Amino acid sequence: MSEAGFWDDQARAAKVSAEHARATRRLEQFRTLQSDVADLVEMAEMAEDDEEIAAELAGQLAPVEARLATLEEQRLFSGRYDAGDALVTIVAGAGGTDAQDWAEMVLRMQMRWAEQRGFRVELLEVSAGEEAGIKSATFSVEGENAYGLYGAEKGVHRLVRLSPFDSANRRQTSFASVEVAPVIDDAAEVAIDADDLQVDTYRASGAGGQHVNKTDSAVRITHRPSGIVVQCQNERSQTQNRETAMKMLRSKLQEREERLRLEELAREKGEVVDVNFGSQIRSYVLHPYTMVKDHRTDHEIGDAGRVLDGDLDGFVRAYLLKSAARG
Repeated sequence: MSEAGFWDDQARAAKVSAEHARATRRLEQFRTLQSDVADLVEMAEMAEDDEEIAAELAGQLAPVEARLATLEEQRLFSGRYDAGDALVTIVAGAGGTDAQDWAEMVLRMQMRWAEQRGFRVELLEVSAGEEAGIKSATFSVEGENAYGLYGAEKGVHRLVRLSPFDSANRRQTSFASVEVAPVIDDAAEVAIDADDLQVDTYRASGAGGQHVNKTDSAVRITHRPSGIVVQCQNERSQTQNRETAMKMLRSKLQEREERLRLEELAREKGEVVDVNFGSQIRSYVLHPYTMVKDHRTDHEIGDAGRVLDGDLDGFVRAYLLKSAARG
């Protein structure tokens, strides 16, 4: 940052400055924690002979342990895009209305988790189901390590429950997939040939629906070589929706390139590694008992309602720790 001409390139300068601020903040957190631990060590020695100090020590340990756990979590993010923002897409699987209802539940769960962590969340597009729920939805998550954290949610989520859409109230198994891509700021990072794109416009819909029956403001872009489809209807104008959709496309193409790179590395090492995120990663059972279990780590919670309300920290941390140990 002290180099001559550093501020001539505003985009690069802003990126480096943000990285510097992040590193400085982490270093300050570590030094403060280090100092507090040293104080606790001294207090622990005095607590051996003083019950009042022992009680005070017990009260001060919990917040220090929580801060340590946060720093331990940050240590797990080493990927190229882990520290940045994420683009999350929920897609209903086979199962008709039940699957579409489940996809909407997954969308709510994932967005609530992001909000609970203090991330900025913006819903970019929702395709409603015919009777209930959603066919698909995409939202962006802005915050430190958003992409690294959401990497733990990639894959197929399975629900077992008594169907509210079945007149016989039979048990139904539904599936919804979660796709995650890094938000790419540098447009030059991903080259896109305009001839490879099919751009369609349609009338925006959804709750509130300011644009309904007014203008064809929503935009759908199909990237023919990869088959990737993105759409946006959140912005007020077609131009803004197209710009946002192009950003989404760049992010998904970058994620695809990274996935293909990991597949190639796995083949070279002779490893059988799940890099497609296509397998079932977690089951949510609401009948005949309640339990949520992650099949990658065996981490499970009996209170399914709490998980569906966005309490995903335990599952995510268990996955990140296992991935770090494997890597």
